[in-house]
Amino acid sequence: MTSPASRPVPPAAANPLNLRGAVDLSSLKQRPAPPAAGPAAPAVGAPAAGAAAPGAEAHPGRPLRVDVTEANFQELVELSAKVPVVIALWAAYSPGSGGLVDALEQIVESYDGRLVLGAADVEAFPQLAQAFQVQAVPTAVALVKGQPVPLFQGGAEEQQVRSLLDELLKVAAANGVTGRIGAGGPGSPDGAEVAAPQLPPLHQAAFDAIEAGDYAAAAAAYRRALLEMPADADAKAGLAQVELMGRLQPLSAADTEALRQQAAGEPDNLDVQLGVADLDVAGGHVEDALGRIVAFIGRNFGPERETARVRLLELFDVVGTGDARVAKARQNLARVLF
Repeated sequence: MTSPASRPVPPAAANPLNLRGAVDLSSLKQRPAPPAAGPAAPAVGAPAAGAAAPGAEAHPGRPLRVDVTEANFQELVELSAKVPVVIALWAAYSPGSGGLVDALEQIVESYDGRLVLGAADVEAFPQLAQAFQVQAVPTAVALVKGQPVPLFQGGAEEQQVRSLLDELLKVAAANGVTGRIGAGGPGSPDGAEVAAPQLPPLHQAAFDAIEAGDYAAAAAAYRRALLEMPADADAKAGLAQVELMGRLQPLSAADTEALRQQAAGEPDNLDVQLGVADLDVAGGHVEDALGRIVAFIGRNFGPERETARVRLLELFDVVGTGDARVAKARQNLARVLF
């Protein structure tokens, strides 16, 4: 896979999408499709326009790819409760976008129906880029049970993409998303082969608590699972994720803005720096988040340094231990510690 340069996203049009807390896409209401603007020649390397919503024959021979529109986006959000949906945000003005979408399509197809690809033109659907807080294209994110999961911005090598998608499937399975799309694609008669979740009891208890928005109860269930099996990597990752969600849950937009302003003036305030790192991870700015904590560790000593180190390791689990950004942060951590 090539590594196209990212291009800035143009400002979104009026009427931005309504995201609850900027993370819960399941709250989006289906919007009517905009009037057709007339035929236009697609850009070289760009995905073909005019694909129908899930359930229609969109791309013959390519059943696991759907072109994302305002009309079908809510259906994809709902589909993500059954199978992870990878969203590739592209634009005709970004030369590398088309090649990245095509490469992602081939990779997604190789997962035998466990993933679906949605290709979203940010010029035709600018509210989506704003909703995902995308700063440049191409960018890839995923949806799991209506929740966005940042993947990468710009280009990525095929092996790195596969590593990220493998981690995505683990996160999805931990949340009961274990479906598989049949050969007919999303919405077809054989396209809803959803396997019944086979979660261990404590994992199921955590999943049920997450569904209810009780992140403290979910964390308690994962902790019990780790007491029974300390090597349970899924429980460890699940615990880190729900603890992050629990920390972010009470924050309003005003709180987050105040926190960022405070962090700019207080670089050695542990709680504030960790709080902004949480926000950055949740917003997909993983390198910024990990780099912030590593820098704090390099400047400080004593109990605060150890607290920051422990939080950094927890965020490694949230992002995924196989992620290249985590590997880079580990190297930087080793430099400041030793």
